[in-house]
Amino acid sequence: MSEEKNVFSYSGEEMVSVSHALNELDALIRSRRPMAELRQELESYHDSFLADALTRLSPAGRQRLYRILGQQRMSDVFAHLENVEDYIGELDDERAADVIQGMDADDAVDVLEELDEDRRARLMELMDADAAEDIQLIDSYDDDCIGSCMTTNYVAIARTLTIKQAMRTLVRQAADNDNISVLYVLEEDGTFYGAISLKDLIIARKDVCLEELVVTAYPFVYAAQSVESCIEQLKDYSEDSIPVLGEDRRLLGVITAQDLVEVVDDALGEDYARLAGLTAEEDLEEPLAMSVRKRLPWLIVLLFLGLGVSTVVGAFESVVSSLTLIVCFQSLILSMAGNVGTQSLAVTIRVLMDENLTPRQIVSLVWKELRVGFCNGMLMGALSVLCIGAYIWLLKGNDAAFSFAVSGCIGLAMLLAMTVSSLTGTVIPLLFKKLRVDPAVASGPLITTFNDLVAVVVYYGMAWLLLIRALPFAG
Repeated sequence: MSEEKNVFSYSGEEMVSVSHALNELDALIRSRRPMAELRQELESYHDSFLADALTRLSPAGRQRLYRILGQQRMSDVFAHLENVEDYIGELDDERAADVIQGMDADDAVDVLEELDEDRRARLMELMDADAAEDIQLIDSYDDDCIGSCMTTNYVAIARTLTIKQAMRTLVRQAADNDNISVLYVLEEDGTFYGAISLKDLIIARKDVCLEELVVTAYPFVYAAQSVESCIEQLKDYSEDSIPVLGEDRRLLGVITAQDLVEVVDDALGEDYARLAGLTAEEDLEEPLAMSVRKRLPWLIVLLFLGLGVSTVVGAFESVVSSLTLIVCFQSLILSMAGNVGTQSLAVTIRVLMDENLTPRQIVSLVWKELRVGFCNGMLMGALSVLCIGAYIWLLKGNDAAFSFAVSGCIGLAMLLAMTVSSLTGTVIPLLFKKLRVDPAVASGPLITTFNDLVAVVVYYGMAWLLLIRALPFAG
């Protein structure tokens, strides 16, 4: 086989195409070479690529690949699959149980959750006691708890061991656990004491006391903690893995850097969904009824808020009847106010996700966003005065005084609406955070509708005050 079988190998600056690698893999699977030789060839393919290849093979081709891979490699490959239940369904119960128990316990929980209850129960009965216990432990925690994200793939050693004994323990446990960059040190009763870097253990002299290598101030989290409450804490750590403890300080598992990436990605996805006014994330294969159900609650809320905006517009009916021209520019004021509010909301959510703000920082954030909204409003308002005034005067045929009075009213309304919208887009998520409600619930549609209400009041209020009461342009 040539070196071109690696999907992302290069020849100069040219990438070998994925289709070429898939064709090569297909030819390899179809060959009649000895199984051991084929298995050795597949070692050069990444698990993620083999998972992608599985989705492109025929059922017969997948069965051939399953036989070549063997149980442990199948466990590694299946951990990368989407819709893994479809492929588990191609295996008999005994083989499926072997594949699932070969995964990290957190991945195994994710797979089992996708299966129907009857098959899940059958597979659990076929697994060995240790694997089933680890899976049940992780499955016992709610999805929003750190315990549901941890893995039991780690190496633990006793505090009382010597350097030589610790190395032997490491070698013995490394056969079943590949997260070995950090070794966790336990007291005699199993409680967490500290951690040792693998590098420090390897270079330590035999006569050095193990105690001297242990970092007792090593960071940890509790399994029952919510993901949201400690996600910032986890992101601040630069360790490969963080121990997860029970309430009795016993080591239950670890959360790895990869787990952390998935946790952050899930949190961002949920926040993005809420910003769009959804109650949860959607995917392409989601049933129509479920998508409707997710979107409907916020739409009902926004419907009544929208009715409120319409009611306010109705209250200014006399203004509209006296100056029908101003209705043409209502959408301009509303859209600019909504855009500014959404921008401030995005900035505020981003800051709240990354930092625990002090009162001084909160005031600074609000003051900054208020100034940004005011400055942008002033620039957009001035531009509107010139452009809209010229439009009404030259193209609509009105006299200059009336044209620029109307555009001046529009420009001033835009300045006020954009300033207030910037303020609400910042203050509302901060208020939600203070009330211990996810600030992402202050979704884009909610902020936009609220700012529409503000913009309508400001716009028609300014028109009534300036064009009708202060200036003689309408009776």
